[in-house]
Amino acid sequence: MNRRNYQKELDQIIAELEEEKKVPRLLIHSCCAPCSSYVLEYLSQYFAITIYFYNPNIYPPEEYLRRVEEQERLVVGMDFIHPVTIVNGAYEPQEFYQIIKGYEKEPEGGERCFRCYELRLQEAAKIAQAEHFDYYTTTLSISPLKNADKLNEIGEKLAREYRVSYLPSDFKKKNGYKRSVELSKEHGLYRQDYCGCIFSQRKED
Repeated sequence: MNRRNYQKELDQIIAELEEEKKVPRLLIHSCCAPCSSYVLEYLSQYFAITIYFYNPNIYPPEEYLRRVEEQERLVVGMDFIHPVTIVNGAYEPQEFYQIIKGYEKEPEGGERCFRCYELRLQEAAKIAQAEHFDYYTTTLSISPLKNADKLNEIGEKLAREYRVSYLPSDFKKKNGYKRSVELSKEHGLYRQDYCGCIFSQRKED
């Protein structure tokens, strides 16, 4: 079975938008400033973007606040072709612990992570529907450690459920991850050494 090429699908959507001379509104769920840096540089050429920072998995609260501040600083500090704004979601760690209950001992990259993906993407889909965005997506696929197939599967399932359009992505392609590292250095961004939750923190320890 051939794997889908999400970057090729995204290229096709962008080509059609350019041909139609459209600048759609895109809601991007962001996990952190470093991961969003390349995504914003790339997609702001074609979309008017709202960053949605919703990450109830992040532990401890001090880490969460630091990542929020870095995300806000990046949006202020970067230059964009089309507008980029930011909306901070509620910090609801109890929502994360509820949906991963029973999966605490799962290895990184397994079912616990998939449930976390869905929790965050679902909130983004709700916002995209309520605010009539043309598309929504997530920065998560830029990480070499994240499952792009699963992220796109979840994103498209929620798109059908909430009647919104999901923008397919595998942002690590086209040297996206490498560019995010370069941009992080350029902007002096804090690059965390664990994904976010207490379980990924323990793994790094």
